[in-house]
Amino acid sequence: MAKIKVAIAGVGNCASSLIQGLHYYTPARCSGGVSGLMHVEIGGYRPCDIEVVAAFDIDQRKVGKDLNQAIFSKPNCTTVFQADLPEAGVKVQMGKILDGFSAHMADFEDDRTFVPADDIEPSRAMVVQKLKASGAEMLLNYMPVGSDQAAKFYADCALEAGIGFINNMPVFIASNEEYADKFKVKKLPLIGDDIKSQLGATIVHRMLTDLARKRGVKIRRTYQLNTGGNTDFLNMKNQDRLASKKISKTEAVQSVTAVRLKDDNIHIGPSDYVPWQNDNKICFIRVEGYLFGDVPTDIELRLSVEDSPNSAGVVIDMIRCCKLALLAGEGGILHGPSAYFCKHPPIQYTDDQAYEMVEEFINRHVTTARAVV
Repeated sequence: MAKIKVAIAGVGNCASSLIQGLHYYTPARCSGGVSGLMHVEIGGYRPCDIEVVAAFDIDQRKVGKDLNQAIFSKPNCTTVFQADLPEAGVKVQMGKILDGFSAHMADFEDDRTFVPADDIEPSRAMVVQKLKASGAEMLLNYMPVGSDQAAKFYADCALEAGIGFINNMPVFIASNEEYADKFKVKKLPLIGDDIKSQLGATIVHRMLTDLARKRGVKIRRTYQLNTGGNTDFLNMKNQDRLASKKISKTEAVQSVTAVRLKDDNIHIGPSDYVPWQNDNKICFIRVEGYLFGDVPTDIELRLSVEDSPNSAGVVIDMIRCCKLALLAGEGGILHGPSAYFCKHPPIQYTDDQAYEMVEEFINRHVTTARAVV
């Protein structure tokens, strides 16, 4: 079976976990009782059938390195669960800087200091040419939070290169009608926006909120506080970059409440950067409400997860769904995958509904995929 060829914009912790996973989930491991995957196989494709053929970054510690070396370079700090990687044969190429990093990140005197590469920044035409030459079928956007210009730059590159686009971060591409229409006209699949981790703060908060709604509990107010020590949390110390992230996370929860909460009664977002946490994210969720007879109740929950591996299994499913759409010639927003895998899809559904939509999408496309493969 031919590999699914993908390109990556942003070789950070999430890309590291994804690439480690492509080697970790061998055919032998996938044949047994495997953990960490929602789907071991989709349309005949397993994780090991995905190949990264192009990568872009702007940090001098990564640019020019073999990709499978670069994913372990600073400031990456996620757990290494698959260290023994062969050379990828793919060099990390210089990307477009734009707003792809926050200026304050250059001021930290530790391994998380941003070190911009002095390579010449590529034009859009150059990135498009590199994408075409690599044979990539889709581009994964791993830009940091607040990288509005950079995210749109890579979305435009995908459109011009004629490949699919998976938007893992909270700049609104799939949720933007103009971009959605462009991908539809070109018959290129689009999944987004802002990845929803496998078992992360957003999905747990949504499930608690949905449970309260279904059980007749009236939610009075709620918060979600998150701390972490990776470059994502360091980047988010700049409050000016947080607008879309807060919207994305808040709307993911608001969409499953019985009655929309007033802004003063819901607080969701990154709270602080704790360097020694590295890629571990700690989340505190509180839900206050009223039971029968307006008797008050509250829930306090603490969740601790390694942030980047928590996203990688979801991305692997997004890649394979995107491939099925490419094989079927389906372009535009993939609504089922976007609703299930992302915090801010163009249309919000409950997680039960979104799960059924993804299963229907896979089942509908699997016959086509097998016929083509």
